[in-house]
Amino acid sequence: MVAFGKKLKDRQIQEWQGYYINYKLMKKRVKQYAQQIQLGTLDRRHVLKDFSRMLDNQIEKIVLFLLEQQGLLACQITKLGEQRDALQEEPEISKIIELREAYRALGQDLLKLLFFVEINAIGLRKILKKFDKRFGYRFTDYYVKTRANHPYSQLQQVFKHVGLGAVVGALSRNLHDLQDRQGSYLSIYDQPTLPLQDPVVDSINAAVDRLTNSTNFLNFLGQHALIMHEELPSPSEEHVDDQRYHFMSLLLNLANTFLYMVNTYIIVPTADDYSMSLGAAPTVCGIVIGAMAVAQVFSSVYFSAWSNKSYFRPLVFSSIVLFLGNILYALAYDVSSIWILLIGRLLCGFGSARAVNRRYISDCVPLKIRMQASAGFVSASALGMACGPALAGILQINFKISKLTFNQNTLPGWVMAVAWLIYLVWLWITFKEPAREAEEDHTPHQSNDEVNNALEKGLKQPLLISSENKVDEDADQDCDDSEEAPEESRQPVNSIVMAYRLLTPSVKVQLLIYFMLKYVMEILLSESSVVTTYYFNWSTSTVAVFLACLGLTVLPVNIVVGSYISNMFQDRQILLASEIMVLIGVLLSFQVIIPYSEPQYICSGLLLFVSAEVLEGVNLSLLSRVMSSRLSRGTYNGGLLSTEAGTLARVVADATITLAGYVHQSMLLNVTLLPSLFICVTSILATCFTYNSLY
Repeated sequence: MVAFGKKLKDRQIQEWQGYYINYKLMKKRVKQYAQQIQLGTLDRRHVLKDFSRMLDNQIEKIVLFLLEQQGLLACQITKLGEQRDALQEEPEISKIIELREAYRALGQDLLKLLFFVEINAIGLRKILKKFDKRFGYRFTDYYVKTRANHPYSQLQQVFKHVGLGAVVGALSRNLHDLQDRQGSYLSIYDQPTLPLQDPVVDSINAAVDRLTNSTNFLNFLGQHALIMHEELPSPSEEHVDDQRYHFMSLLLNLANTFLYMVNTYIIVPTADDYSMSLGAAPTVCGIVIGAMAVAQVFSSVYFSAWSNKSYFRPLVFSSIVLFLGNILYALAYDVSSIWILLIGRLLCGFGSARAVNRRYISDCVPLKIRMQASAGFVSASALGMACGPALAGILQINFKISKLTFNQNTLPGWVMAVAWLIYLVWLWITFKEPAREAEEDHTPHQSNDEVNNALEKGLKQPLLISSENKVDEDADQDCDDSEEAPEESRQPVNSIVMAYRLLTPSVKVQLLIYFMLKYVMEILLSESSVVTTYYFNWSTSTVAVFLACLGLTVLPVNIVVGSYISNMFQDRQILLASEIMVLIGVLLSFQVIIPYSEPQYICSGLLLFVSAEVLEGVNLSLLSRVMSSRLSRGTYNGGLLSTEAGTLARVVADATITLAGYVHQSMLLNVTLLPSLFICVTSILATCFTYNSLY
């Protein structure tokens, strides 16, 4: 694995090398500042001003060269336009083909310029993060606040490619006009999404979208899976070996995701009744529901490590454990044991193989369809979340076979046990383990002993990364003057403590937000049955319908946000607005002096759930940009940290519901909402404090 500075240099266009950001020089300057501050020969205020001036000079160099190249491209497009006008009077097929090829060649030049801008934008983000790591995040806060919103902002020209849009539009329009659709009066302005668009235009549009953080539904939905793409672009992006891709194996991973989410939420409408039937308080449903999350805190780690060696074996283990867990959950009714019930749910949590499902997509699915697979992963989760309660609402029957009882409490266990048994047979027959040799080709050359040691430690392969060649901004450790860093500094982290040390204030705030949104969602979902039974006397079927409707909002909300809202506003703006909406949803959920009504509960719950869902996608999108690249690989990666934060939030939320059972049931709602209110306000304040560093 090479250091970021070296990889940045390797990706540069040779004839433009003098115009790229001088990352190596600025990295050394950061180190010098640190030494001078330590010796007391320089104060922080001077560092702030001096480094700002240095960055301004670097950005000005980039922008002036960008403007020069834009002018050259515009001149060439103008000349080609004159040739096109001449051909309209005397059309010749050979000259039309020749002109189209000239436009395509010009498109390749534009693509090179877009990559030039993107590499410089990445370099700027990297050096800002490196500076913040040394001196705290206040520099990025200061620099972005003073430069990004200035009317003469050159920073915006790098990050938002100001001016290139006109060149992209002119080239796209002319290429479209020259396509083999003579006689058509449609243009790109009449029909923006064209079915037979020139491949070079597709590449240009993709580069523009990456540079501006523009997105669409698939991209936005795929971000929920925390599967990240190659950060340093290249005009010819490498693809995963198609021979490793097996459609049925991908389908099995998505089915595992779907069934696990069904398994998680199928008991929510009946958990309070089940607890009462075993002699416990209805609020013990919090422990029953949360037991699965408690076990998942541990299972996420060992499944993450296990997936370094195999995909098939962990999926088989997951299916067997979930089968046994559901059997115990169902049998607890007839043996009248709350402990059997809890052990069954714990076993279900120990079978959570979501880390394996993510890993398979990132490692074995070709890049050209990886975003669709990531969106499929999130869609399977959302569909499972909606189907779980809906299925519980259908299972409203009561009968006995021998000494076994089948009713609304036990049927979720029996049904899921059968589902996992069928899945296990399907998995055994059709899953294809991908060849591991292909993965080794993407790693640095090592001896067999080194490879075996890395495998044993579970650190060799990444969990949430689209390319083994992903760069690492922390590879250039400040302890070394050279461009190359010590080998160990470029390895994935091998402990949770080391991972925590890599978290900047911005990343910690993002994880806090993730904790908050998962906490409020879990409070809403897990106590829904108890609250609605007490206040509105809802039946199990009514609760199931309500929860299923909440789950069904996930995909429509993501379509709106991914296709429209995320392209109109910055991610950090949507982030803060979503947090405020979650806060409003929490405030509206409180029971005040007036009687608590169904419309109040439904509207506040819907607002809270939808806002939290929007917040999750935007938060994970930002997290992937501000998190250290070292946390994109290995067992203890950023995806695992996020999963652990969310799972811990669910555990704490479910424990809160159970502890709140010691107060009177009329106070349950307000008591459980108070921590939600506190955590939500804290996350909003933390976001405001780090707002300008989320760039």
